[in-house]
Amino acid sequence: MNYLAIENLTLHYGDKIIFEDINFYINKGDKVALVAKNGTGKTTLLKMIFGEELPNSDAKFFIHSDVKVGYLQQDTPLNETMTIREVLFSQNSEKFQAIDNYNKAMEGNYSLEDAMVAMDKLNVWDLESRMSQILGKLDIYDLEQRVGSLSGGQKKRVALSAILIEEPDLILMDEPTNHLDPEMIEWLENYLRSRELTLLVITHDRYFLDAVCNQIVELENGKMQKYAGTYAYYLEKKQLQMEILFSQNEKMKNIFRREKEWMSKQPKARTTKAKSRIQNFDTIEENTVLKPKKDELKLETVENRLGSKILEFHKAYKSFRTKKILENFDYKFKRNEKVGIVGKNGVGKTTFLNLIMGIEKPDKGEVVLGETVKIGYYRQENNEFDGEKRMIEIIKDAAEHIPLKGGKSYTASQMLERFLFPGHMHYVFVKKLSGGEKRRLSLIRTLMLNPNFLILDEPTNDLDIITLNVLQEFIEEFEGCVIVISHDRYFMDNCVEHLFCFEGNGKVRDYYGTYTEYRNELQDTKYTNTESKPETDKTTETKTISKSQNKMSFNEQREFSKIEDELPKLEIEQLDLSSKLTESLSFEELQKVTDRLSVIATTIEDYNLRWLELAEKQG
Repeated sequence: MNYLAIENLTLHYGDKIIFEDINFYINKGDKVALVAKNGTGKTTLLKMIFGEELPNSDAKFFIHSDVKVGYLQQDTPLNETMTIREVLFSQNSEKFQAIDNYNKAMEGNYSLEDAMVAMDKLNVWDLESRMSQILGKLDIYDLEQRVGSLSGGQKKRVALSAILIEEPDLILMDEPTNHLDPEMIEWLENYLRSRELTLLVITHDRYFLDAVCNQIVELENGKMQKYAGTYAYYLEKKQLQMEILFSQNEKMKNIFRREKEWMSKQPKARTTKAKSRIQNFDTIEENTVLKPKKDELKLETVENRLGSKILEFHKAYKSFRTKKILENFDYKFKRNEKVGIVGKNGVGKTTFLNLIMGIEKPDKGEVVLGETVKIGYYRQENNEFDGEKRMIEIIKDAAEHIPLKGGKSYTASQMLERFLFPGHMHYVFVKKLSGGEKRRLSLIRTLMLNPNFLILDEPTNDLDIITLNVLQEFIEEFEGCVIVISHDRYFMDNCVEHLFCFEGNGKVRDYYGTYTEYRNELQDTKYTNTESKPETDKTTETKTISKSQNKMSFNEQREFSKIEDELPKLEIEQLDLSSKLTESLSFEELQKVTDRLSVIATTIEDYNLRWLELAEKQG
């Protein structure tokens, strides 16, 4: 069943192309992720689907008459005077009214038959228990609390819970994982993945994308391209396309070089053949799309070098009333150390940063900052700029350039370009930027202050995946200390060397490993505590398994022989198809070849893993 169809969607803001003749559709059960840079129209598209913005007159939007659409906005506007209960009931008024009428019927104050018909029609028999589960998982308990007293993160969770309780047919979500801790994100992943719902989501969380979505739609240069599969599959396809494009461009550049040599001779005789060749040269020049990259400056050895004393905690204690944040915390930071800070919301991560910045003081002990330390502190609240200023002015207000090793420097313009603001945007007024672009600008401004100790408080919120990749590269080559607070598991896995795990009641665990490994360890511990067997049972079970695995069965021997026979054939086919990629193929032929290569690569990997398992049994 087709839930949504869009045809001929075009949108320009002045010279900037947002959408160019886009055609797009979503069927029942699709879980689609929209991937693109900030400022390329992702949020605008969601608003158009929901009816908050109008498309161009030629565009056709079709939403099935039976389909109810729910929209979780990036910054959801809620009535500040209402209680949480009133928000939930107002957004699900028909369902809650049916429950209320049923309760009245049970007391003899309403028609029981009518109440039961309404309960059946709206499928709300389990609504109250489901609502309790959703609210509990999102840490929402006091339903009489006024919205005006909530933090931004709490408001986002209230809005998310209202959408999930409502269960619309098509859910639009703009950055749903912002302000959720890891346990909430993992729960939301499982919830969305396991239920039969239809979803269109914008998110920077790559693990979330891969776990939940079965289609990726890429928006680039005003055009759309759909990839059927997970985010990992999309990356494979994208890489293959880039390799094909690069291969074609290398051929074009060789032709271009030869033709340029011929043109430089400037033949006097302009024969028909010569004129034709000149026209061909112009066409080749236009089609040579990949220009040689300029040498990129690396941020090696910034001018502000760290001394021997950087940041030290000496038996530090910090509490708020009865809530312990730190208890006897002792640590000395080393040069170029990169640390991630993790823990549930409310355990004191931001307070820890405030102790470093001197905004808070420890109750006991000391926090000592070295004399050479220059801190660059990025947080979401830093993006309030004068809208009448241009982007380049905002960056130059921080610094004109960063001094580098060997007398070189990194200019404000170079930093803007590195973080994906092309030259033609540098003089755009800040008021014309999207929310994500403003956050990116704020991040660049922090980096231009030339710190040697970088503190990033939730840097991933509302930044697109492409920008996050650039930031990861920047952190890798940054010669200084880095502290990162983030709920983005992928970002943390790739950016930090170890973790300060705030586990509550003042306990901070120094964990040397990735964020994913830490989360898996917590899950294993939880499972062991609830599901563990007596030690004797484990020993017996292990012995039984080991004994049974020492020898292959008849069917396994046949499987082993089949794999050894099939693997060489697949590898030969893979080589043949790979060579075809250098040929001039139509789009349909290219699609068939790349699809088959993807299948072969997966099969070869599976066969190799299974061959190793069986070979171990064979001995």
